[in-house]
Amino acid sequence: MKCTHKQKRWLCGLFTVVFVLMGIRIPIRAQEPSVSAQSAVVIEAQTGKILYEKNADEQRPMASTTKIMTALLALEQPGLDESFVVDEAAIQVEGTSMGLKAGDTVTLRALACGMLMASGNDAANAAAVRIAGDIASFAQKMNERAKQIGMEQTHFVTPSGLDAEGHYSTAYDMAMLAREAIHNEDFLAICSQTKVTAEYGNPPYKRTLSNHNRLLSLYEGAIGVKTGFTKKAGRCLVSAAQRNGVTLICVTLKAPDDWDDHCALFDYGFSKVTTQQREEVFSSTMLPVAGGEREEVRIVPAQKAVFPEIEGQAYTLTYELHVPKFLYAPVQKDDIIGTVVYYADGKEMASYEILVDEDCGVAPQVPQNEHKGFFLGLWETIRGFFKKS
Repeated sequence: MKCTHKQKRWLCGLFTVVFVLMGIRIPIRAQEPSVSAQSAVVIEAQTGKILYEKNADEQRPMASTTKIMTALLALEQPGLDESFVVDEAAIQVEGTSMGLKAGDTVTLRALACGMLMASGNDAANAAAVRIAGDIASFAQKMNERAKQIGMEQTHFVTPSGLDAEGHYSTAYDMAMLAREAIHNEDFLAICSQTKVTAEYGNPPYKRTLSNHNRLLSLYEGAIGVKTGFTKKAGRCLVSAAQRNGVTLICVTLKAPDDWDDHCALFDYGFSKVTTQQREEVFSSTMLPVAGGEREEVRIVPAQKAVFPEIEGQAYTLTYELHVPKFLYAPVQKDDIIGTVVYYADGKEMASYEILVDEDCGVAPQVPQNEHKGFFLGLWETIRGFFKKS
């Protein structure tokens, strides 16, 4: 006799109760959450792999999450702490503000704080004019940087995110932007705080700016990134969170219940990812030493590399070693001599410093008539290394 759907559900529930009473643990597969957002995506930050998506490539206005790009460009400029007077016309803009007035002296760092904390449209415009001379020229820089990141479905028109014809992005592109932005130490240091102190004014004085991102206090491990809202775009939110060595990035566009959406999406995303050391990747090698008491020394990464393992998704892990062909004696243990860069399916995912793992002093001097000469000795050292390889 065949069971009806209702009977199957009843039997399933009965067996679950029996297993629980017997102390048997039943693996529960996480189900995709239902979200209010019109567009949404969750990615694992190191690999960029998608864990969840809903209309992730649909072009939409993204409101003040635009300021992620504006703040990133500002923080990538030289002279972050150089003072200058804001452009009076630039700060005459509607919407949210960090409180800039004509004649105020600021720095690009203070403007980045104003963008990421108070979501200041005045801060975004002031930074744009300072960097590029005018809004249109700065928008061009935004689009150039977007192409470098791989934001293929994005076009910027305003530095603030106020609605404008031709100003749009996608949930996926904004996730890739956030992935790039949180690699910038200055950016992450600002967006991960609930409050920061910035100095500006005429004359400048210290002010406390509060972050609009409630997720920093709502979700354990949240580290940013940016809120946004206009009537046309609706509620927009780009966020990042860390747990057990895993960093996830979540984006929702036009989401009436964005805080709950992100909490649910993070819970789902973290259930799909674990971390693991991979034995087949770089751990150590030997490097020749010119003029040393030994021919070569061992070099190692500054820290053990841990890589994400994503349920149902495999990727090819490769690396490139960026170190000199040889070292000059003397060298000391823990000297930094280069980097190792790891790639997931050909896309850069992480980099670590390379250290010397042992001391190597200068070779003792030999009598002049037995001295082979520096270049001959160097050549034999290098040749010996490649013979061993």
